[in-house]
Amino acid sequence: MKKLLALCLTLTLLLLSACSMQPPEWAKPDKKESLEDIKIGLSVSTLNNPFFVSLKDGVVKEAKAMGMQVIIVDAQNDSAKQVNDVEDLIQQGVDALLINPTDSAAISTAVQSANNIGIPVVTLDRSADKGKVEALVASDNIKGGEMAANYIIEKLGENTQVIELEGVPGASATRERGQGFHNVADQKLNVTAKQAADFDRTKGLTVMENLLQANPDIKAVFAHNDEMALGAIEAINSSGKEIIVIGFDGNDDALNAIESGNMEATVAQQPELIGKLAIEAASDILQGKKVKKMIGAPLKLVSKDK
Repeated sequence: MKKLLALCLTLTLLLLSACSMQPPEWAKPDKKESLEDIKIGLSVSTLNNPFFVSLKDGVVKEAKAMGMQVIIVDAQNDSAKQVNDVEDLIQQGVDALLINPTDSAAISTAVQSANNIGIPVVTLDRSADKGKVEALVASDNIKGGEMAANYIIEKLGENTQVIELEGVPGASATRERGQGFHNVADQKLNVTAKQAADFDRTKGLTVMENLLQANPDIKAVFAHNDEMALGAIEAINSSGKEIIVIGFDGNDDALNAIESGNMEATVAQQPELIGKLAIEAASDILQGKKVKKMIGAPLKLVSKDK
């Protein structure tokens, strides 16, 4: 009799455990009859950067063309705020989440929260370290880093002394652009120093001022984005040195600086296209279609003579 009771109790616990793994019905997103009923949540790492403003614009334009509503939140480069923002979007009943992570590790908990109630997640420009992401829409950051290193070699030759300005620590774009750069630079360039400036123009200026004092003989700078590159140029101009600067993104300020001869080159992305492709991916996912795990947007190295 005791064995029978123990068996019944074990089966009951197993059934309860299985049920608890499913989200409650109220928390599951409703099925929509058409795209015009769809509500998309977009979390952007920062709207204080022209690149991400263009990315947001691409999302909004394509969503509008499809008749979908978009709710936009700005994390202001604060990973804790971004997690809270995404949780708020989930509470507002969005049907899909588009996330441009501030920090690829920190955003993982929010991605997993969306996974738990069946809300599909698409990431833009940067990935999430954990949780299920249906698709990452981004440029090939590793290839872009390699393009920058090869351009420096082409212009100044091998063993050139270079400084690297890194993006936000923990962001996948920082890791990948750095990886691509070092794939080439570790063999053919002399990376004298590297330091994070968090994809920020003001920090790029400050960090570059300090690095110039400690490394007076450098001939080139690779910055993981244009904002840091433009800040570095201000510091270089104040120093009176002749140092070429290569950025990453292709924003308007950088392109103007290249045209004027103030900046050497940038690895140009297409942020508006990234936003457009992300909406297309979300639309396909919500209609039950298969999408690629990695959706690439082409890169192009832009200089005054290219």
